[in-house]
This record gives sequence, C-alpha cells and structure tokens, in this order.
Amino acid sequence: MIVRQAYRVHFEDAGLAAPLHFPQTNLPGVRLAGGGIDVCVMAPHATALQLCLIDQPHTLAQHERRITLNGPTNGMFHGHVPGIGVGQRYGFRADGRWDPAAGHLYNPNKLLLDPYGRGLDGTPVMSGALHAHRTNSQLNPVGWPWTRDERDSAPYMAYSVVTDEGFDWGWQGRPAVPWEQTVIMEGHVRGLTMMREAIPPHLRGTYAGVAHEATIEHLKSLGVTALELLPIHASMSEPHLAQHGLTNYWGYSTLSYFAPNPRYATEAARAAGPDAVNREVKGMIRLLHEAGIEVILDVVYNHTCEVGMAGPTVCWRGLDNLAWYLHDGSVPARYADVTGTGNTLDFRRQMAVALALDSLRHWVTEYQVDGFRYDLAVTLARTYDGFDSEHPFLVALRSDPVLRQCKHIAEPWDVGPGGWQTGSFPVPIAAWNDSFRGDVRAFWLTGPKEMSAGRRPPSARDVATRMSGSADLFASGDPMGNHGPAGSINFVTAHDGFTLRDLVAFDYKHNQPNGENNRDGSDDNRSWNHGVEGLITDDADSRAWDASLGLDTITALRQRSIRNLIGTLALSAGVPMYCAGDEFGRTQWGNNNAYCQDGPISWLDWQWGAWQRDLVKTFRFLFALRREHPVLRPGRFLTGAPTGDGLPDLGWYAFDGSPATPSQWHDPGFRQVQMLRHSPQPAARDALVLINGALDGADCVLAPAKAGAHWELIWDSTWSEPEDAAVADGLEGPPVARGGATVPSHLLSLRLYLSTPTEAHLGA
Repeated sequence: MIVRQAYRVHFEDAGLAAPLHFPQTNLPGVRLAGGGIDVCVMAPHATALQLCLIDQPHTLAQHERRITLNGPTNGMFHGHVPGIGVGQRYGFRADGRWDPAAGHLYNPNKLLLDPYGRGLDGTPVMSGALHAHRTNSQLNPVGWPWTRDERDSAPYMAYSVVTDEGFDWGWQGRPAVPWEQTVIMEGHVRGLTMMREAIPPHLRGTYAGVAHEATIEHLKSLGVTALELLPIHASMSEPHLAQHGLTNYWGYSTLSYFAPNPRYATEAARAAGPDAVNREVKGMIRLLHEAGIEVILDVVYNHTCEVGMAGPTVCWRGLDNLAWYLHDGSVPARYADVTGTGNTLDFRRQMAVALALDSLRHWVTEYQVDGFRYDLAVTLARTYDGFDSEHPFLVALRSDPVLRQCKHIAEPWDVGPGGWQTGSFPVPIAAWNDSFRGDVRAFWLTGPKEMSAGRRPPSARDVATRMSGSADLFASGDPMGNHGPAGSINFVTAHDGFTLRDLVAFDYKHNQPNGENNRDGSDDNRSWNHGVEGLITDDADSRAWDASLGLDTITALRQRSIRNLIGTLALSAGVPMYCAGDEFGRTQWGNNNAYCQDGPISWLDWQWGAWQRDLVKTFRFLFALRREHPVLRPGRFLTGAPTGDGLPDLGWYAFDGSPATPSQWHDPGFRQVQMLRHSPQPAARDALVLINGALDGADCVLAPAKAGAHWELIWDSTWSEPEDAAVADGLEGPPVARGGATVPSHLLSLRLYLSTPTEAHLGA
C-alpha cells in the first residue's frame, strides 16, 4: 500500500513545480479527486513515466503538457494533478531500458493509452510510427538487434479521456433469469441492425439500434432471455488487415478493457465525446433490462491488440513488456503464445489478474452488465504447471461479492498444451459445449452424408448423451457438486464457423474474401450440402416433393435439416445458444471465418422469403414450448431411475417400443430412438421425442405414457411451420395416441409428443 505523503509533480511544459499534499492510493488508472485527478499506473520495469495532457488532438502540431509522475513505488507510478476535469484527453510516455533481447522495449517517443482508461477518443491509425522499433514499409522490423524508432506516435494514436460515470438507471432491477430458463442469442452490435429498415438510418449499427423497439420486440418474440454481444470493448485491427483494407469486425483484438468501442455509437454520441458514448451503452442495457433481457459481454482478457513482439506499441508493451505478457524464458525474449494471436497476457502474475477483475467489476457496477463469456478462458487459468481449475482468477469470479452474482461462461480451450478443458471449469462457471456442437452436427449432417456414400455413420449414442445434458462432461470434478445441465452452453452455431443455413448448403469453406487464399477458418465443419455445393435460392421450390425418389427436393431437405438441428437444441437439457440471424436462415455464402468482413457477408439481412418466415415461426414455437414446459428444460441430471409411478425419469427406447440396450448404443445402424422425459408430478406433462436419423421412414411403437395419459403430437420437423400440425394428413399419424400405439416416422426427422390426460380425438 502506498502511504500518505507529499509528492512533487512536475508540470514540465507549463514551467510549474508545486509540492502537493494529497491522499494517494494504489487504485490504477485516472480518477477524479480533490479538484483534479489521481493517477496510478503499473509499470514495474520503467525508470520514468510521464502523464501527457493532450490539448490539440489528432494533429501533427498537437500540444502536450507532460507531467512527470512519482515512482516506481511497488511497481507503480502515481501523482495528483489539480485543475483537470471531465473531457481531458491524455496518455502516457514510459522510459527505461532498450534491450529487445531481454524483452525491454521502452521508447518515450510512443504515446501510450491508459490500460484503465474509461473513455476513448479515436482509433490508432496503423503506421510505422506506432512501433517502438524501426520498421520497413511492410511494418516488419529492420535488422537485429532492433533499434528504437524515433518518430512520435501521438498523431496516429487514440487518446484516453477523463470521464464522468454518472447515469440514471431508474428503479428497475436486473432481470436475474435463472440458468435453466435462459435462452441466449449471440449477436454483433453492428451486424444486428445495419440492414434493418424498421430502424431509423442514424441508429442502424449502433448501441441505440440494439435498444430500438424493433430489435427488442424481435428478441422477445423469440423467447431470448440473454443477448450475448461480441466484444464491445474498444478494439484495433491487426496490421495485416489494415494493409489489406480490412478491419477486425468481430473485435477480438482489445485496445481498452474499460472503454466501449466508440465506433458502435451513434454519430451524435461520437461527436459529443466519450461520456456520451458511455451513456449510449448504458441506455442500451437499461432498455434491454426493462424488457427482461440480460446482457452478456464477450470479453477478451487472454491477449491484446498489440499482436506479436514485432507489433505496434500502443499500451501494455510500452508500459512493461515483461510484466504484462507471457514469455517463454528464452534469450532473445520471445512470447509464449497459447492464444494463436501473437501475444498472451500473463495470468501467472498479479497485474493481469487484477486488470481483468477490475475491468469486470467496472462493467458490472457502472454498466450493470449481467454476465460474461470469456474468450479462450483456459489462458486465464494457466499457472506454471498448466491449467488450474482453482486458479486465483477463477476463485475470484466465484467469491468476489460483485462478480459472483453474474453469469460466467468459459470458452473452455486455447491452443496451448492441455488446452481443451470442456467440463473442467468449477461450479458455477458454465462453458461452451463444443461436444454438443460436434455430435449434433455429426448425427444430423455428416452421418447422413456418410450413409448416402455407403459408409458407416455414428450411432444415436452421442447425440443422446448431449440431449441428456452432457453428464459425461459436467457431472463431476468439483467438491461443491456438479454443474447440472445448466453448466453446458449448448450450441450448434456461433460467430466462428458456418451459419445454420450454410451448414446445410456447403461442404467446404469459401473464405476467399478474407484475403488469405482460403487458408483461414476451420476445415472441421461437419456440414452437409445435401448433394449440391452452395445456396439454392428459388423459394418456390422450397416445398416441392419428388415422388420418384421418395425424398424432398434438396432445398426442402436442407430446411428439414435446419429444423432437426434447432429442434435438437431446443429440446436438449442445458442452456441453448444460437447465433443471431439463424432464426431466419441467414447466410455468409460459405464463409466460416468472417472476422474481417464488415459488410453484407456479416450483417443480418432482414428481407425474408416465405420459408424464412416459416423458420422464424418454428424458432418462436419451439422456444415457447421450452419456456412453458419444465420437462423440456430439466434443472438436474436425469439418471433413468424409476419414479413413484414406475416410469424412469429418463428413458430411451428403440422404435419397437423396447428399452434401448447397450449393444444397440454401440451399433452404427442404431439411429432411430425415442427419448422419454418423465415428471412424477401428476399435473406436469411428460415429453417423448422420436429421433429418426436414418435414410428411411419407419413405424414407431410409442413408449409408455404415465397412467391415465396419452401422447399428443406437438411438433414434427417435417412441418415447414408449426401450423402444419393443424392440417396433418394420414401420413403423419393420429394427433393423439396411446402408449404402445404405432405411428409413422419420416426419414431424417424429429418429432415431439407431450403427454395429455384427455381421451379426446382418440380413435376406436
């Protein structure tokens, strides 16, 4: 702790040197205090640090007032500057050793952002002047050992800005939706509304556009309870993208962990300054909360925008390259990159852990954010021995009085040793379930593709495990008890990878617009084009039937596959998440890595054809069912144990009505199975799901229903819209049937029955 004492602060350009008495703390950043600002910056290896007050920004002739801070004291530089208020632009200049071989890259010619800055003016303009070392025209280092670049980077830099955190939040509380009732949509602030005609042009692609009544009404109609936003922390595009005229659209390249991206604010807010930008973000969250929708932020604490050691110097590298970043211990000093982005923040050190925790508390307390999704979360829990489920950062998330009230979602992998840790994060931290994504795609897409080529597909075993809540991953390993199904964030699509529509239309990625010769993006897509590569856009063909083949046309079969995928997601135990636009068949034309596509490839197209309107109805119907019937969203793992009335809480049956056997689960040909979820409560409805993953239709003997009840057909994935249930012909079977009755089932289809106590509509 830094003790109270008198400090001398040097106003170099102003010619002032006044001894000032003030209470100094070790809280990092710049804060309004005592008629001015308190300043504290962590830079343990620096020998000197200056606060630079910018009075004429973004000009070659800009004027700076440079103030030498005191320190280092316990690795921190600090001071109090009177007469500074809201709106002041500032940065830092750090001096120290220039020794690239040892990892020291101090260069006082480079203006640096405040790593704790709460407001941001501008975005850095990629230039050789942003680099601490000399570069050539391609921004590559010149020679070795590197030499300092003497150019001033300030004209090309963004600036930190002193802000006022005040905002009227009204009296409403947080939505506080329980995990088992949560439905997540993942979306991008800009892409959600850039092409939405129902939103005024000046609001499209902005925080205010997300909060527009048209956006909120759409989310509510779908039953979305949480909007998970791709990073809204201020970000900066990588040098290679800037050289190709592209931008990092997704935003996984953080420039500031405390300031929102001003690019997503309205033009009026940007013109008014960072405080107005911050208020627009808070206004968005307040309106979403008033609609009962939680806000989850995708956050990137594993790496920064400074890329590899040869990248630009805009903040952390200039303050203390060795202290902030993970190094491999070699000489010359090299980064240990377990993120695949060039650098990794060192979560073995207190500085990185403190930065992340302080940032999270800031977004919870000042912005009322409800939760976070942690990009490459394994990186955040690495010690010298690898991943540690009891890492101090994870312990803090679970015990901090501010953070433990939030939802926490891990992306449970990185590219380092032992990087796959799905199911290993402690309670109550949930995790993206990539096994759900892979197994569900394999069952409904690559399995039929393999069968059509005469090869052996996967059986129903893995998809059954996923629909049951993935107990193999989330039911053990924590002394506080297992996660329950809510530990699994189930998804078939996310921002990286094919959209739902593209999954059924492309066997191969088509990433040529990204400028990397189609080398980027995953090759493990587990997709199926149903025989023709690419989109088929003739809407009139969407319901055609080819009687000679006994199969739907390619277009209609693709749409059935989409319904199979989303039906599996909606009917599975766990927390469902889907990507914005999937509900109406959005396409990226086969691009499975659109991170640098800030345009129609990534933006949602709200002009829908007839089949897209039908798909929206299906989404609404399925998630309304999930909301209305607790049996579709169990809060605990079901084990197959018998209940008081003799039925198991979870049962699996073959299509002949007999319980599934162990040998069947291991048989690749076993792809027709029934899932029964049973509630012992007499008034509660049971669920029976018929899963036909074969290339042939088949009759099914329905599993037993609870005493006095029958099975009512609620939904079938062969229906283009839910209303088709009202006009189901004889091919569909009776709408209400007894347990043990025989009903038909189409090839590659999913069917849902709910129990009903009525005898109505039963046949003789």
